Amino acid sequence: MITAIREVRRAKGMTLDDVARACVPPTTAQTIGRLETGTRTVSVGWLNRIADALGVRAADLVRLPDRPDIPVAAVLDANGVQAPRQAATIAPPVASSDHIAIRVVAGIGDYRAGDEIWCERLPPEGFARALNRDVLVPRPAGRYLFGRLIGREESKLHLLPLGAGARQQIVTDPPWIATAVRLVRPL
Repeated sequence: MITAIREVRRAKGMTLDDVARACVPPTTAQTIGRLETGTRTVSVGWLNRIADALGVRAADLVRLPDRPDIPVAAVLDANGVQAPRQAATIAPPVASSDHIAIRVVAGIGDYRAGDEIWCERLPPEGFARALNRDVLVPRPAGRYLFGRLIGREESKLHLLPLGAGARQQIVTDPPWIATAVRLVRPL
């Protein structure tokens, strides 16, 4: 199995020791280095532990033959654009079974026509993770509400819909919400 552990670790600005200490339970930098270079076999368990430590999904650490990585040609920062110091790649996004999407057909708030908003569906016990994030909330009769989750009181969610002058909405006991996790925007 070919992994992208090193590339993801470097992209996150973490050292081998940082990742080793972030693993649960902690491990050694030497072990992480061996897993990165392939001198030690990466099991599914190790892949999950390292992914959690890096704050990514395990699928983001595996290079699949039918999913080519995209080479990084340049790095843009406050000083302008320059060539990367080391060769790097970016794995294209992969949808999972808990993803749903919103297609933007007319601009509103920070979103433009043509945008695709990927959302991760959360059960009620995960609602706290979506605080101060844009969320999609199901309503009766096949309707939805999309806005910023600004508060939560017991079973009530407080949302601020997008757009100027929008008034706060309160939704009680939704079966799930979906938090925006990725914006796909054509240029």
